[in-house]
Parts: sequence; C-alpha cells; structure tokens
Amino acid sequence: MNDRYDPGYGGDQYELVGYDEYGRPVYRQTPDRPGQSYDPYAQQGQQGQQQGYGYDPYATGAQQPAPSYDPYDAYGTQGGHDTGPQPPAPAHDPYDGYGTPQGGRAAQQPYDPYGQAATSGRQPRVAEQTAYIPQQAGPPAEPQERPAPESAAPEYRTEQFAFVEEPTDDSEDVIDWLKFTENRTERREEARRRARSRVIALVVVLALVAAGGVGYLWYAGKLPGLSSSDSGKGGATAAGAQKRDVIAVHLHDTKQGGTSTVLLVDNTTTKRGTAVLLPNSLGLTGDDGTTTTLAKSVDDAGPDATRTALDSVLGTAIEGTWRLDTPYLQILVDLVGNIEVDTDTDVPDPEAKGKGAAPLVRKGDNQTLSGKMAVAYATHHASGESANAQLERFGQVMQGVLRKLSSDPQAATTTIQTLGLILDPPLTDKDLGSFLAGLADHAKGGDFGTELLPVEDDGSLSAETGETVVKDILGGTAKSPDKDAAVSVSVQNATGVKDRAAQARVVLLNGGFTFLEGGTASAAQPTSKVLYADAADKENATEVAKTLGLPAGAVAQGKVSANANVAVVLGQDYEPAS
Repeated sequence: MNDRYDPGYGGDQYELVGYDEYGRPVYRQTPDRPGQSYDPYAQQGQQGQQQGYGYDPYATGAQQPAPSYDPYDAYGTQGGHDTGPQPPAPAHDPYDGYGTPQGGRAAQQPYDPYGQAATSGRQPRVAEQTAYIPQQAGPPAEPQERPAPESAAPEYRTEQFAFVEEPTDDSEDVIDWLKFTENRTERREEARRRARSRVIALVVVLALVAAGGVGYLWYAGKLPGLSSSDSGKGGATAAGAQKRDVIAVHLHDTKQGGTSTVLLVDNTTTKRGTAVLLPNSLGLTGDDGTTTTLAKSVDDAGPDATRTALDSVLGTAIEGTWRLDTPYLQILVDLVGNIEVDTDTDVPDPEAKGKGAAPLVRKGDNQTLSGKMAVAYATHHASGESANAQLERFGQVMQGVLRKLSSDPQAATTTIQTLGLILDPPLTDKDLGSFLAGLADHAKGGDFGTELLPVEDDGSLSAETGETVVKDILGGTAKSPDKDAAVSVSVQNATGVKDRAAQARVVLLNGGFTFLEGGTASAAQPTSKVLYADAADKENATEVAKTLGLPAGAVAQGKVSANANVAVVLGQDYEPAS
C-alpha cells in the first residue's frame, strides 16, 4: 500500500485525549510506531519543521506532500482538500458515508466517526498535538464546528446562552405597537362618544321641531279634530289671532286739495297683503269727544289723532302713518320704472289747453303709467262720480307700485330714502322699506288685493263691514261713534262763505254738543234748517237752533245721517255770534 494512503482502518490505533476550545476531539497515536502520528487539525509551520503525514485543512503556507489519502476530510465528509494525485480507492470500504460499519473487516475495527484512524504499520508520534495551530500568513479563517460523535455526550458552553442576557432589538417595536393599540382604542371610544352626542342632539332638535309644529297648528286652530267650537275660540278668534302689520297712507293732493286714505295690511300668518280703502265720510270720534269725518280729521287733527281715532273705530292697531304728497308719488313711480294699471276712464291732461287736447291717460287694460300719469289717474274725480271712484283709482296705483318695488328690504329702503320725504314718527325709512318689501313680495306672487270699507251715508259702519273687512282683514271689531255720549250735530255749509262752518263748530262745542263735518253744499241756500229724524230728538234740535242763534221756525223733521242726532244746513241768513 502506498505510504501516503491510509484509509483509517489499519492497525494503527488512536486514543482520544480530549477536546479543543471549539469542541473538536483531539487524538494521539499509540506508541506502536513513533514518529508516525496524524493530526487532522494541525497546521504545519515552516516547510520541513514537522514530520509525519499530518494534513492541515486550514494551513496557508507550503505543505509537505501528504503520504496518505484519507477519503474523509477533517469534518468527516468525503472528498478532502488534497488536490494532488490520489491512489486508487480500496475495493471495499467497510464504512458508509456517516462512518458506520457495514460488515466484513470493518466489524473487527473500532468505530471511528470521522474516519481519522491511523493506518496499520505506522507509529504514532509520542508528542501530543494541539487541536489548533495559528496560521502563519493571511487572516485566520472562521473555524467551523466539527460534529461530535454520536456516542459522546453533548457539551454546553456559556457563550451558547448569551442571548438570554442580551436585550432584543424588537423591544421598542413592541412598546410602539402597544402605544398604537392603546391610541387606536382611545380614538374609537372618542368616536363612539361623539356619535352618541350627535344622535342625542338630533333627537332633541326633532322633538323641538315637532313640538313647535303642533303648537303652531293648535295656535292657528288647524289641528285635525279640533274645530273652533272645541277650542272655544271660533273662526273669528282664529282670524284675530293672526299676525298683521298695518300702516295708514294719506295721499295729499297739493294742487286740487283733498286727501285719500288707504290702510296697507301685511298678514304675516297667511302671507297675504291687502289695501283697505277708507272713504272720507267715515265717522270718527276725537279725543275731545267730538265726532268728525276721516277727511276732516286728516286735515285738522293731524296724523296722530287720526290714527288713534281709526284704531278706536276699527278695533285695530295701526303702527304708523305715511304722508304721501302727490309730488312724492310721482317720484316714487318714476323710481320703480313706471307701473301697469287697468284704467277705467280717460284722464285729461291738467296742463293741456283747449278741449281738443288728447287725454293724458287713456282707458284700457295694462296701461303703462309714468309718474305724472299715475298722479293724474290717482286723483281724478269726474263730475257725477261717487267719491269712492277716485279712492279706488288710488288703490290701483298703490298696487302697481308694489308690483314694481324690490322685494329686498335693503333695496326697498334705499328707494324710500331716495325720495327724501320726512316721515311722521315713529315710522322710519328702514321700517317703511322693510314693510313695503314684504307687500311687494305678496303683490308679485298674486297674493295682494284691494278692499273698499263699506260706510253708510251717515259715516257709520255697516254690518257687512264688520264681518268681511274689519274682522277678517283687519282682525278688529267694528265700532261706530257713541251717539249717547253727547248730542251729535252734523253741519253743512250752504252760506257761500268758507269759514262759516268753522265758526258754527266753535259755538256748538262750547254749547256741549258734538260736531260732525257735513261738508259744503254745491249751491248756496237763503235760509238755514235744523232737522231731526226721531221725535225724541226734536228737543235737541230746538236747543241747537237756539245755540246757533237761528229762529225756532228753522227746526223741522227730516233726513239726518245715521251718525248724528241733528243735521244743520247753514244758509245765507246765518250770522255767527261776535
């Protein structure tokens, strides 16, 4: 057999003497053949300093040629690190790849798990070799552990358990994860609390809305199954409970004289507007107890006294008075950009000369009127017409203005301020502008109408007036002047002298009578008359004649207005007391 080839199962025997610092076994050769030891881990030093046939797999310096071939390397695996020429392998290997005996000759040999037994006929070195020799050149290769034999007991070292004392790199990650989980839980709880708060707030709002709706229906008497008789109010009371804003408008004709009065009503409950036309013959009672007409009150008593008298007669609450002179009406119509009115008659041009001049306003539907034309139409009173005809034309003009006025309170207020008129307190530009803007909205939507207040010849309110206009539109209660308070005397001037009626008024008031304006007769009469309708008023008529200095023969039974006890017609024979 070749000396360089020692399969590891010859007669040479090796003895285990211990383990090196890496846990690898260290063997020594028995002293049968000295000088022939084999150290599988020994690293040769300089060339020629070591003898024998040892093979160092970690050596980096020059190596002596190995005298033998070990089919198992230093790690017990086949295919060693020797790349030189190799002798042929033995015909029979009693050990498999893992060093276990397969029978035959191997059965008689001791078990060598790494195949490192010495070949037969070779003497082991007496000197004991260490398992690790430092390398002479180059960086040391990282040692690899060699598996211990199966029969050897496992050996544990301290460095194998170093991980127990070292902190893990994931500790901070774990803490961060716990913090994230805690924060996410808190956010979920906060979201749940906010959701519960929103639900509670929504329920409260819905409850308040439902309660408000039911309360409004009850207030308006519109709850199903709750009639006026059940509620104890009745239809009139339900109408009276509605919210209304009322303003009195007095149109003063600065050229021809005379006034026209309209009540503008904004029913904020029903969302409807109305212009109530008040005849000048409406009887009113002043603060001093005297009875007069609406026209006379506007001219003599002023806006405040007239508003108070209207509230007393109609049972309403007028919030303010708007004095609108004809020049301001003309400017107002021009500011809104002309108006459209269904005219009922031709109106002549007051400035035109000659009978052949074309009319200023023509009769027809949807006629466009400028400011000048609107004033002419609103004040026109043809011969033989009733006084209410002119009043109704004024109502048409007011409705046409509201249809063209802005529905925006600020814009409407600006229009009123542009007029430059001075309003009677407590009415202000802002209040009037906002009020007219609301009525303009109703007029544009078709929720605006005009109603004439029916008045008897004597100036009193009829039963029809109290039911349809005063109660339903104004929400008030009709009340004529109290005739029992004092003897009321209606005086008509037929003397041909303008101030005779005023002089008679002073005398009658001083005598304890109530004075009523009877107007001026179309023609003068030579004699005066004192009339009474009821026989019970004959004595009162006689007292009136004496107070005025008229003869007893002037007293006679005749037609008297309903709001007066005695009617007086002053003739040319009347001479006021000095």
